[in-house]
Amino acid sequence: MKTKDEHIGHWVHQSSDDWEAAELLFKGRKFLHSLFFAHLSLEKVCKAHWIRANESNIPPKTHNLIFLLSNTAIELTNEQKEFLLELNRFQIEGRYPEQISKLYKISTHTFAEEKLAQAKKQQEWLLNKLQ
Repeated sequence: MKTKDEHIGHWVHQSSDDWEAAELLFKGRKFLHSLFFAHLSLEKVCKAHWIRANESNIPPKTHNLIFLLSNTAIELTNEQKEFLLELNRFQIEGRYPEQISKLYKISTHTFAEEKLAQAKKQQEWLLNKLQ
């Protein structure tokens, strides 16, 4: 049976793998896909925080970053909340045909580069809070 720290380590490791995929997709000019993986990376760090803050070692099956962090001691600024809400779009709306064309249009090189930089900053901040 895994310990709480092992469960947290699993999610942190998966977050790192997803971040690597986000960077590779960006370099391959797959901007929408890179943002999808950036969200996955942050989601997994949020799940590590959820595990740290809750009795269970199994986080809820949700992709909502704000919801996951709302059940932890992490306090977000309004700017962080707005960014995480925006990034949620790439996980949720990016799955449905009626929304995906809109996301492709906005996911330019410049847009993705900016959002990935913000996501990396959030990921590092959240990882530091785990220590």
